[in-house]
Amino acid sequence: MAPADGASPQAGRQGLLTAFLRRNGYTLADTEPLAQDASFRRYLRIRGARPAVLMDAPPPEDVRPFLRMARHLADLGLSVPAILDADPDAGLVLEEDLGDDLLSTLLDRGEAAEPLLDAAVDALVLLQRDAPPADLPDWGPDQMVQTAIGTLFDWWWPTRYGAAAPQEARDDVTQALRETLTPVGSTRIAAAPRTLVHRDYFAGNLLWLPDRSGPRRVGVIDFQTAAVGHPAYDLVSLLQDARRDISRPAADRALARYLAARPDLDPTSFRDAYHACAAQRHLRVSCQWIRLALRDNRPQYLRYGPRTWRLLDEALLHPAAAPLACALHRWIPAADRGNPPGLEP
Repeated sequence: MAPADGASPQAGRQGLLTAFLRRNGYTLADTEPLAQDASFRRYLRIRGARPAVLMDAPPPEDVRPFLRMARHLADLGLSVPAILDADPDAGLVLEEDLGDDLLSTLLDRGEAAEPLLDAAVDALVLLQRDAPPADLPDWGPDQMVQTAIGTLFDWWWPTRYGAAAPQEARDDVTQALRETLTPVGSTRIAAAPRTLVHRDYFAGNLLWLPDRSGPRRVGVIDFQTAAVGHPAYDLVSLLQDARRDISRPAADRALARYLAARPDLDPTSFRDAYHACAAQRHLRVSCQWIRLALRDNRPQYLRYGPRTWRLLDEALLHPAAAPLACALHRWIPAADRGNPPGLEP
């Protein structure tokens, strides 16, 4: 399905939406916007007797990875939105509406964290149970170093200091982060040295479905950037959330539950990888907020900066993160770590 010749991009897109909805028995008047995430996709909720959600993902977005992963996760027995219709070329997907009860919403209004995290851990164990689909991208040390160094030195550093970082600083932190991630690239995992990783497995991408049972009580969304990597990465995303506080006892309890369900893992090497992943993720994300604010005009994400930098400081205290901690100490004083002055949410 392509827009008519001569149509403006906006009018052409509107025409695609209208035609796609019409073939499924809906109109644009049936829709209302849902909250947008940090990508260029948008979501429209369709109200009425046949509720659904429309994903509108124009180029350069590509819905094909989402569709492939939806099939894989559904085959595992996880709760993911059922695909009702799709036009991959147009970037349009009509999917099941799993409701509004995001785990983030429930946690933010004071619901007990333990049962929600228990269910999220159980779903994560199931997500990692089988071999990942073929041809997924890697999310290993090379990719993790590249993305974190990119957000730190291409966005945070020049915004904080008003100039590019010395090449010596970039090289030093790069090498230190690579050394820190050694447990991620050389694990002692008997059954699954590499597994499917969602890459953003946090409360805002998980829905509470109490009428379902077992791991299906948690609905999983926004999995289109899934890759193959270390199983600790998604657990860090869940238990060290940049957007809300998860208490240490609740996080420790959930980590213990995960390890109890994974007797194939060596607990010591897994915990080292967990803390290494935490250091990488918090470094990358704390600086990513700057990119979202400056490049994508989304300053609202800056409000998560203080928490993310605090999580980074805590992660750097673990021996597994010592190389990165030392390198950052050499180049970035503790007093400078935070949103650059003048950037307000």
